[in-house]
Amino acid sequence: MFPIFLKLESRPCLVVGAGIIAEGKIQGLLSELASVKVVAPEATAQIRQWASAGAIEWHEREFESADLDGKFLVIVATSSRDVNTRVFTEAHAKNILCNAVDDPANCDFYYPAVVRRGDLQIAISTGGHSPALAQRLRQELEQQFGPEYESWVAELGKQREELAAAELDPEVRKRILHELASRASFDAQRTQKGGRI
Repeated sequence: MFPIFLKLESRPCLVVGAGIIAEGKIQGLLSELASVKVVAPEATAQIRQWASAGAIEWHEREFESADLDGKFLVIVATSSRDVNTRVFTEAHAKNILCNAVDDPANCDFYYPAVVRRGDLQIAISTGGHSPALAQRLRQELEQQFGPEYESWVAELGKQREELAAAELDPEVRKRILHELASRASFDAQRTQKGGRI
């Protein structure tokens, strides 16, 4: 598996299915500002609300091959293996990345368990072998990397921009950036701010 973080802003994504599982996937796509089209005969109240508000495009019907046209990414969230296989096969033929939820055979990629602290994201994957283990590890990492990391990462970003604008030897800049990101620097800032950053 090749680990990457995708920029989905304005990218056309398709979700086949509109139940509770699909709702979570749609929410994730919307949080990344993707352009989301949903195809399903029925939908949860939340998905209907997003459609009414214009946040997503919902087609109240079964999947059709033409739904894949121009799409960057496809999520299949149905309970039908036949639908999963059909969508995956057609998406694969068109070189469109596809994930059929809880159906590893019909996936180009898997959703990792993710710890989010602002712009800091730690993703955990077991290659689809044990989502339960990935969830347990996520919970442990959430304890290790608390909410204070959100503001610290933001501060590191500001300092990096300032250093990039300064005329410094690249090796000196690199050394300073590593010092700023060190555990000692984190602990010192946390102490100065009474346990918070």
